[in-house]
Amino acid sequence: MVRQVPLSPSAAWFRLELEESDWREEEAQDLIHWYGQMLLIRRFEEKLLDLEKAGLIHGPAHASIGQEAGAVGAMSVLGAGDKINGTHRAHHQVLMKLINTEVPHDFDIRRDAFTPGMDDAVYRFMAEIMGLAPGYCGGRGGSMHMRFADAGVVGTSAIVGGNPPHAVGYALADKMLERDQISVAFFGDGATQNGASYESMNIAAAQSLPVIFFIENNLYGVATRISDVTRETRLSSRGAMLGITSIECDGMDVVAVHRAMAEARRRIREQGGPVVVEALCYRHFHQSGSRSGSDFGYRTTEEEAAWRERDPVALARERLMALGHLSADECTRIDQMVTERVAAAAARLTEPVPGGNALRIPDALWPDAGNPDRGILGDLSELAGRRTLDHDRLNGLPLEKVKFVTAASETIAAAMDRDPTIIVMGEDVHQMRGGVSGFTKGALERWPGRVLPMPIAENGFTGVALGAALNGLRPIVEIMFGDFCFTAADQIAHGVGKVRHMFGDGFPVPLVMRVRVSPHTGYGSQHSSDPSALFGLFPGWRIITPSTAFDYIGLMNSALACNDPVAVIEHTELYQREFEVPQGDRDYCIPFGSARIVRPGTACTVLATSVMVQNAVRAAHETGVDAEIIDLRNIDHHGLDWELIGASIDKTGRVVIAEQTARSLSMGATWAAEIQDRFFDSLDHEIVRVAGGLAAPTVSAVLNRAALAGVGDVKSALLRIAENQ
Repeated sequence: MVRQVPLSPSAAWFRLELEESDWREEEAQDLIHWYGQMLLIRRFEEKLLDLEKAGLIHGPAHASIGQEAGAVGAMSVLGAGDKINGTHRAHHQVLMKLINTEVPHDFDIRRDAFTPGMDDAVYRFMAEIMGLAPGYCGGRGGSMHMRFADAGVVGTSAIVGGNPPHAVGYALADKMLERDQISVAFFGDGATQNGASYESMNIAAAQSLPVIFFIENNLYGVATRISDVTRETRLSSRGAMLGITSIECDGMDVVAVHRAMAEARRRIREQGGPVVVEALCYRHFHQSGSRSGSDFGYRTTEEEAAWRERDPVALARERLMALGHLSADECTRIDQMVTERVAAAAARLTEPVPGGNALRIPDALWPDAGNPDRGILGDLSELAGRRTLDHDRLNGLPLEKVKFVTAASETIAAAMDRDPTIIVMGEDVHQMRGGVSGFTKGALERWPGRVLPMPIAENGFTGVALGAALNGLRPIVEIMFGDFCFTAADQIAHGVGKVRHMFGDGFPVPLVMRVRVSPHTGYGSQHSSDPSALFGLFPGWRIITPSTAFDYIGLMNSALACNDPVAVIEHTELYQREFEVPQGDRDYCIPFGSARIVRPGTACTVLATSVMVQNAVRAAHETGVDAEIIDLRNIDHHGLDWELIGASIDKTGRVVIAEQTARSLSMGATWAAEIQDRFFDSLDHEIVRVAGGLAAPTVSAVLNRAALAGVGDVKSALLRIAENQ
């Protein structure tokens, strides 16, 4: 007879419940301190809502009023070196992390005044939310994007589900660099339904990382109740199903959250991480602003009133008074003090409008609008002094012939030997004696513990890599096929592509993404694209396209020493080709921003990338057109070698742009526009673009070839230009 055998999670999954006695067991000073912190959050956010109503906050103000116990209880177990991030609703968590870094060990909120450092934290955080220069990010982040790494705030994200992978990356770096620290990702019920949250939990579990996933289950994603979008509303189940210890607690009770977080930290210390903590809580107001959800019809006034009866600040005050820890007068004094400190910060950021009662922001506090693009990337000063080589500066060095794939593997291994912070992440990178392409062969032979297998979750592990890069590692991320970049587009665009500029610059983002491009192999439309244009949309990326093993060595070494994110576009057609490289030398760099003249000529300038470089050389030979062919090598906005390109155009007066990929994905239109802006007076002919068809290649061999640009297309372009001379 068939039997049904009940199954249960492999990890512990439980609800932590408290009794009145648990409050009595906590130190009175701790309870009073936590109460003061919750009250500070409350008064801070109430002031923000006043400023918003007055038109002094540009953008949304996602208040966390009602959720203070979660932030304070969580921070009560974190040290200065522990890291956090949050979502668009992170005022409460960020303020506590900033303040706690400045609070003296013996601070007593009943009698002690705020220190200058505590006042400065309130002031600078308020300034950031208002978009002002004194803010931690210079006003660029505002309410939803906050970073101050000195206090362990490594970067919040306004993308729902965008921040959990980053916290996993922080934890990965801490584990690999042997730091005794933990990271906490704060997110809500909406983000728990997001794929990146699941992916990051799974990666954290697979790698046993010291990270806590703190779910603030306030029941609503904007106006959608959680039961409308998921059948299993016990969100801690997401951790349990992945083998992660998962704890549910009362998020309106600061002691309950403290105990849950203390238990999570204990388990990480004794058993390894990660841990999920689900705090059941409620936001008193709508998604943004000071109106109630019932005003918009998605919540009832009765429901709101019932939750307000469990307001965490009021609950703490009542219990502290009942325990005899605080008198009514002391409660009033604490309230007056935090209210005054918040008001003092606001007063420093505003001034009266002459002749009226309204307030305005002093002109001196606004960021300089003269250079809104400052800080997108670094200045490459970290590459100064590196040993460089190029094809025309070998000076008699002995050469050897090496396959592209061999040179790549040896280069990555040599770089990992020099720099212990370099790791490799990707699908199958730890198998098949070097992954699917063989590029990790050398690394696996020497440092298998630094070659990390990832699940088929490109968005998740790209976000993890970003977090690791922000916390001391230099990850190399392998994307198996170029098309898969589009599944990671959220982290490529909103994460890596914007992180430095969004948070005000001044910190490195050393991440290398290796992207395998295989348009010629018959894998069809979903495995054949060149995603260079995706990276090109976001100027926070540098993009390189090595066309020889020599260039791969030099450009990859520059990428691995660079403090900016670098996308390395690798064409698999090159992998098994042999190229001449300096004998035994895998350590030199090729400077970014230096294109190369592969074939000098006078009839026209051909700007080519990747395999189209040699295709253009062959086309010039077969047509007899005296074309000057330039291998661009760097194809991002910042790296194009306009000096070399301009000198060539001045000489030839004609330009062909040669790319293999589908025309809709090509970058040539952008380059053509820039050429016309820069060199219009030197042009004697319209710019001719060579690219593939509109559609991606399909499986049929003839259709595959027809969809891509090749030698014949370059020949046609050269003959067209030659006929019009």
